Amino acid sequence: MKPKIFRSSIILIFAGLFLGVFSACEKPEGEGGTSIITGKVRVKEIKSGLEYDAQEERVYIIYGNDITHSNDVRTNYDGTYRFSYLRKGEYTIYAYSEDTADISLSGIIPVKVSVEITKNNQIIEAEDIVIID
Repeated sequence: MKPKIFRSSIILIFAGLFLGVFSACEKPEGEGGTSIITGKVRVKEIKSGLEYDAQEERVYIIYGNDITHSNDVRTNYDGTYRFSYLRKGEYTIYAYSEDTADISLSGIIPVKVSVEITKNNQIIEAEDIVIID
């Protein structure tokens, strides 16, 4: 006769394997998918009131609930950017702007937009990011 502890251990091992297999199928936000996020960064000059496309501006992306940015790109001549090969999930896109409200000690603040990819092969156009110069 086998002790009850042995049977309980076997059941726990199989339950762990079962859960491990199904949780491995669920992939978090990030690269490795087939979707794209595109957008545009615009610069607004406070003194002149002019607004124009941001060229060579660095744009960052945060995958899901990560604390720091996961990747970055630079904008094209027309202010557009693109993050490719993304999986389903929630993303935060941001660029740094001059802090006109004196909130930050560094003098710059992030201007963020949130985007959600809900299916594969999706092309999402994020709302414009307007930064102050």
